Amino acid sequence: LFQYTRGTVTAFAPFDARADAEALRKAMKGMGTDEETVLKILTTRNNAQRQEIASAFKTLFGRDLVDDLKSELTGKFETLMVSLMRPAYIFDAHALKHAIKGAGTNEKVLTEILASRTPSEVQNIKQVYQQEYEANLEDKITGETSGHFQRLLVVLLQANRDPDAGVDEALVEQDAQVLFRAGELKWGTDEEKFITILGTRSISHLRRVFDKYMTISGFQIEETIDRETSGDLEKLLLAVVKCVRSVPAYFAETLYYSMKGAGTDDDTLIRVMVSRSEVDLLDIRHEFRKNFAKSLYQMIQKDTSGDYRKALLLLCGGDDE
Repeated sequence: LFQYTRGTVTAFAPFDARADAEALRKAMKGMGTDEETVLKILTTRNNAQRQEIASAFKTLFGRDLVDDLKSELTGKFETLMVSLMRPAYIFDAHALKHAIKGAGTNEKVLTEILASRTPSEVQNIKQVYQQEYEANLEDKITGETSGHFQRLLVVLLQANRDPDAGVDEALVEQDAQVLFRAGELKWGTDEEKFITILGTRSISHLRRVFDKYMTISGFQIEETIDRETSGDLEKLLLAVVKCVRSVPAYFAETLYYSMKGAGTDDDTLIRVMVSRSEVDLLDIRHEFRKNFAKSLYQMIQKDTSGDYRKALLLLCGGDDE
């Protein structure tokens, strides 16, 4: 299995699942909860270790750790702790399940996950979704979406992006011309061309196509997408382009906008911090500092409070001043 090494959260050593389970039980037993102990343990153990703690907790006390967290904690802090307890392999499937559940679809979640995950991650999400929810993810998504937005999601769900091999300059030139003709030169955009090329070509090929597109048209491809498309399709196309350029930069921007301005989009903040904490949060921090003239740590500090803030800052793992 591919090992991610750019996360802020790694395996804690020396690790003792029973001792952690006992400390958590003590922190939640009786009057009042010792939130500090809860957040310190859960943010400094990796996901695999949290699963061992939950198992030890059940063995020792006959209680479900997640149920106890839900009954003892409240609000955003509770959501964050419960998210940390979700098995890593199920995290994305669970997020998608809730994005397409009931009234209204959360297109933002579909866009963020399907634009940023690797083909092998998408294959894994589909399998887990089928096992856990006895339903086909693609059917569920097509049932809740429509138009070109739906088509691009379906293309991404196929997880058949070309592998990164050598780049064929003639094909780069051809794709850039096709996109130019489909976007800038045409009344009404030929969305299908954008969907096929952005959804299936290799990452290294597309990076060259974007450079070539700029040379041909004088515009960044993002500018054309912004001008020629709108709504959910526009957001998804832009997310795909940004993830092709740099997944950590895409998540840095996602985090920035989750906190910028009035009110915080806590669901997005929690989802990104938890799901990237063992993958590439160090790189995301680096991109954040480079692109937004402040550190992720500072922005979280300014935008959140209480135990929720303490836990997020521990996940963040440090300042970049």
